[in-house]
Amino acid sequence: MRDFVQKQVDTLSVDDGKDRVSVVQYSSDPAVQFYLNTYTTKREVLDSVRGLRHKGGRPLNTGAALRYLRDNVFTASAGSRRPSGVPQVLILITGGRSFDSIDEPASALKQLGVLTIAIGTRGSDPRELQTITGEPSYALSVSELTDLPKVQQQLESSVEAAVFEVTPELPTVIASRDRKDIVFLLDGSDGTRNGFPAMRDFVERVVEKINVGENKDHVSVVQYSREPEVHFYLNTYTTREDVVDSVRGLRHRGGRPLNTGAALQYVRDNVFTNSSGSRRLQGVPQILILLTGGRSFDNVDSPASALKQQGIYVIGIGTRTSDARELQKISYEPSYALSVSEFTDLPSVQEQLSSVMSKVIVRATPMTPTVTVLVVRQPAGRDVVFLLDGSDATRSGFPAMRDFVQKQVDTLSVDDGKDRVSVVQYSSDPAVQFYLNTYTTKREVLDSVRGLRHKGGRPLNTGAALRYLRDNVFTASAGSRRPSGVPQVLILITGGRSFDSIDEPASALKQLGVLTIAIGTRGSDPRELQTITGEPSHAVSVSEFTDLPNVQEQLSSVMSTVPMRVTPLTPTVTVVRQPAGRDVVFLLDGSDATRSGFPAMRDFVQKQVDTLSVDDGKDRVSVVQYSSDPAVQFYLNTYTTKREVLDSVRGLRHKGGRPLNTGAALRYLRDNVFTASAGSRRPSGVPQVLILITGGRSFDSIDEPASALKQLGVLTIAIGTRGSDPRELQTITGEPSHAVSVSEFTDLPNVQEQLSSVMSTVPMRVTPLTPTVTGKNMTHLQSPLVVRQPAGRDVVFLLDGSDATRSGFPAMRDFVQKQVDTLSVDDGKDRVSVVQYSSDPAVQFYLNTYTTKREVLDSVRGLRHKGGRPLNTGAALRYLRDNVFTASAGSRRPSGVPQVLILITGGRSFDSIDEPASALKQLGVLTIAIGTRGSDPRELQTITGEPSHAVSVSEFTDLPNVQEQLSSVMSTVPMRVTPLTPTVTGKNMTHLQSPLVVRQPAGRDVVFLLDGSDATRSGFPAMRDFVQKQVDTLSVDDGKDRVSVVQYSSDPAVQFYLNTYTTKREVLDSVRGLRHKGGRPLNTGAALRYLRDNVFTASAGSRRPSGVPQVLILITGGRSFDSIDEPASALKQLGVLTIAIGTRGSDPRELQTITGEPSYALSVSELTDLPKVQQQLESSVEAAVFEVTPELPTVIASRDRKDIVFLLDGSDGTRNGFPAMRDFVERVVEKINVGENKDHVSVVQYSREPEVHFYLNTYTTREDVVDSVRGLRHRGGRPLNTGAALQYVRDNVFTNSSGSRRLQGVPQILILLTGGRSFDNVDSPASALKQQGIYVIGIGTRTSDARELQKISYEPSYALSVSEFTDLPSVQEQLSSVMSKVIVRATPMTPTVTGKNVTLL
Repeated sequence: MRDFVQKQVDTLSVDDGKDRVSVVQYSSDPAVQFYLNTYTTKREVLDSVRGLRHKGGRPLNTGAALRYLRDNVFTASAGSRRPSGVPQVLILITGGRSFDSIDEPASALKQLGVLTIAIGTRGSDPRELQTITGEPSYALSVSELTDLPKVQQQLESSVEAAVFEVTPELPTVIASRDRKDIVFLLDGSDGTRNGFPAMRDFVERVVEKINVGENKDHVSVVQYSREPEVHFYLNTYTTREDVVDSVRGLRHRGGRPLNTGAALQYVRDNVFTNSSGSRRLQGVPQILILLTGGRSFDNVDSPASALKQQGIYVIGIGTRTSDARELQKISYEPSYALSVSEFTDLPSVQEQLSSVMSKVIVRATPMTPTVTVLVVRQPAGRDVVFLLDGSDATRSGFPAMRDFVQKQVDTLSVDDGKDRVSVVQYSSDPAVQFYLNTYTTKREVLDSVRGLRHKGGRPLNTGAALRYLRDNVFTASAGSRRPSGVPQVLILITGGRSFDSIDEPASALKQLGVLTIAIGTRGSDPRELQTITGEPSHAVSVSEFTDLPNVQEQLSSVMSTVPMRVTPLTPTVTVVRQPAGRDVVFLLDGSDATRSGFPAMRDFVQKQVDTLSVDDGKDRVSVVQYSSDPAVQFYLNTYTTKREVLDSVRGLRHKGGRPLNTGAALRYLRDNVFTASAGSRRPSGVPQVLILITGGRSFDSIDEPASALKQLGVLTIAIGTRGSDPRELQTITGEPSHAVSVSEFTDLPNVQEQLSSVMSTVPMRVTPLTPTVTGKNMTHLQSPLVVRQPAGRDVVFLLDGSDATRSGFPAMRDFVQKQVDTLSVDDGKDRVSVVQYSSDPAVQFYLNTYTTKREVLDSVRGLRHKGGRPLNTGAALRYLRDNVFTASAGSRRPSGVPQVLILITGGRSFDSIDEPASALKQLGVLTIAIGTRGSDPRELQTITGEPSHAVSVSEFTDLPNVQEQLSSVMSTVPMRVTPLTPTVTGKNMTHLQSPLVVRQPAGRDVVFLLDGSDATRSGFPAMRDFVQKQVDTLSVDDGKDRVSVVQYSSDPAVQFYLNTYTTKREVLDSVRGLRHKGGRPLNTGAALRYLRDNVFTASAGSRRPSGVPQVLILITGGRSFDSIDEPASALKQLGVLTIAIGTRGSDPRELQTITGEPSYALSVSELTDLPKVQQQLESSVEAAVFEVTPELPTVIASRDRKDIVFLLDGSDGTRNGFPAMRDFVERVVEKINVGENKDHVSVVQYSREPEVHFYLNTYTTREDVVDSVRGLRHRGGRPLNTGAALQYVRDNVFTNSSGSRRLQGVPQILILLTGGRSFDNVDSPASALKQQGIYVIGIGTRTSDARELQKISYEPSYALSVSEFTDLPSVQEQLSSVMSKVIVRATPMTPTVTGKNVTLL
């Protein structure tokens, strides 16, 4: 092999830089011998090849190796010149069959445009090699590796052909030669202080030589060190004079370290954008000139690659202190990396720079954004859900609770269908007793309530229960009529304080429009109840549960007002009544630039507050100051009197800091200030007003956060000075008249009147996400909000523009014209879009591009054939989902307008269409596919999901023959819409949710998965007979049971879906006609995954969302070649009951893993013995009706075993204290019982990022652990990212593969030792650890943040404190005490149900 590679290298042109070479050796994993940019001469390459040593190892994972090449070798940072269009060639030499799957990685390399030539021996699999190459002639074969010279010539001719095979990722468009967008990125770090004037002069000279103007060249300058700062954008100046003046005024920024990677990423995301003046989408060349004097502190690979992929030409100029290799990586190609000794020598590369710039012809890649909108209408009645505290503490009071619910149900109108009722009981987790659509009569509801049994359990997780209601009970599939505007009422009865946080789930229910009434006892927390209800008068209190009858009347009174308070999900109109008051937030620019103007700002806020009605509770006020980051001075619910607000405003101190990140501040307001927990009354329809006062242009992007505030219904008024950007302010407000300007902050009083005038209109302008509507009485509430079903359709034509359809394209174009002629475009009913595709899609026009039929037809007539190959239909369908069927592209799907896709194609897709086709179905898009004889009929049926919608013609010229058939399908469209955001059409309503349903539904969905590999050929007839006998026992004809059959070997093949046949006769006929599939290896894991994604789905006929039991019967004769763990677990999470039948060739353990229950793993000697387990199988399937697979069961924890992870702060700040930390860990380990089946230990150190020293399954003796701990070295680094470290240990250490025994109920303990405050946010990761049942004990020093430590710890008492790390021995006993308390509640992802007694959780 080695000799063969040498001979091949000899034929290449390495020395002149034309060809580059890399060698990778692999077995179970790949090892790079050298990269494409390691050597630049043939001699170096040959020397390295001669020195190659055989790697060894098994098994042979070719798939993993191909994936590794894609991610690590065919990349710009590894020397690949793919972005520049240089052909990429892979020569694979292998002597065996791959142990893992090669399909996806091989496909990924093809998509990258890599030409693969594979050479195998007689031990290889020829089919596999052809799959890898994608072209049979590129799969070569020799008997032995010693015969490789025989294919030398054949290989050379294949490689020669590669020059014509290139499929670049980014299509080239004709670039504008007389216009360029040039961005200068200047190193302003401490190391360039002396050289900065020379840099500035150089930029000035370059600008003097280009043609700056409105429609000519545009320039931007960005300076960076630790972080970047924009001096001006591409659209700031339009004359050379202005640019030069600004450049002359540049001042050195200073700072360290030098983060070139972050700066490159920043200019890509914030400067080379449409809003910042980039004309990339118009084909204007994009050039970035980087001047740097040092090596980057952070990684440049990914940002540099991203710039290249975006078609941005980077020219890097460095000094002798720069890293030449790094500069070449960053530059568009190595020859674009220029070098000088000092910055004062920059004039010497002026000419070289001009020469490079003249070569630039840019390839543009447009992008498309997305948004969302919603709609409603309003019927009568109420949906009432009772949430009952069933924890250990309420055992004695439960009968009183039950009686109270009965009395309340007695007052409801259930029998006439007006009111619906659901009851959920909870403790540590919720259990649905019955759903809103379980019972339709009051008698049934009362009977069920009378039979309620106390649940028991602890702790009391009210937050988790509220979240569960939102996701599983207040949903259409569970009987909620919320999408139709029916009031949603939650009555919570609880006897204790919640163990988990209720803020976010309570807020989420309010946003859904759920009116919550909470009744608590003296053991409850009144504040918590008020937070849950959002309205103090809805939080009711009794001394004991036996006193519940005392609040019956109060509850009835609140309930009687419910119809007056309906909060529909999706309003699109103005609030009918004038809401009381406003929530006003002032956002003040506290950056360095506003220091002198801040007193004037403060006075202005005082005057404005003086005009508000704070004392009577109408208006609420919050003030936030910001610079690089925001700081809340006080929230909307901090003060309740005007005096308090004014006192606080008078005491404001200027914050200082830079840069000015207005985008981050707006985002912060959305997430932390305009929220119920911060006092916002938005869910109740109170107008939300933001007054922004700023003196500069934002350093970060404001587009997305400004848009998010508008979607929340926040009315924004922005006041800027002459230092602000008027365009930016208008973008923030979304309304030019709300962007006000003054010369200086001292002129703010001049706009007082203007501001008051805008503020006075606020109540008339609010469009809250969840408004309150009122009426004089219930009967007049038929339609307080205006809603109608929009007429018409959104029709998208997707046309195959590949090389193969060139001759047929005119016929396609004519057909589209005829179809458009039948649509109602002019009156706004129908909208049309056309997209053409080959290897990638190209939008000809969007749904909102044209509003008249004439414009649409003119555009269609002008269509030109795109050309290109291969035909990637999957990628095109995915593109439509993300970029065309979106509100921003004109789709009216959120408003319930039917979405129609008409695909016209002449070939088979090169990439997979399964997932994108399924995604479009889930969006509710009705797809009609028209193919020619070159197309694959099965593929078209998969895309449409409905055989009758897959139409076929012989040639494109025959398209007129299907015109009538198409019109007929199109006429049924409005009756078939399933929008993602539910719309009520007449009496038909749909909603996409999937809760766990506990009640017994009719029938079962049964899927047979049959091993069709080479090894079962002789036994296949027996398998087929067995399936027939099993089907005979099912109730198919009455619609109770549904059946699907899938056969698999290396890959799965669906014989028919759950919704393909509706009669037993059809199913049996199809089963009798089954033919053995053949193939190898046997990939059971891939087959199980396929079932999850493509068969146990609503579009394939699964009724899982409706609670119908899902049963999988696997019949297999061998051991799986791939891993079954994750896919088997995923099916269990879906609630699929799996029964596996294997032969003596199968692996019993594997079958038990797949089923999760040993009694469901059956065994026969041969497949001909299958009838022997017929009865056993029937009884298992019968039991399936009672098999619920809850997601989070509680299991009894093991008391004599613990998994303990130490997370140690190794940042710069703990260098002196680290030895004391290490000693402490050693002492703790000495006191626990480490062993195989006892305690396990892991140690992780972190600063900026975490590093695992050893995992839970690394050592099994105390001695080994202690030895490793003694060898720990301080890591160093900054900043201290505790949040990222917590997330990391959750995702990578507390896992099965890393030795965690959480699923076996072993307590999980994390001991955090930290000496500082986290630089990043810890809230979400800390919460995630608690939800996973991991007990966190936090130990901090006096430099730590005590509050933060309490947040991170499992409960506040688990947060321990010492003055210095040397004092750690003083908390040793305290730590032991906390650890002894830990009785962990394990939360297995895939619970095992024992025997036949199943507890419904």
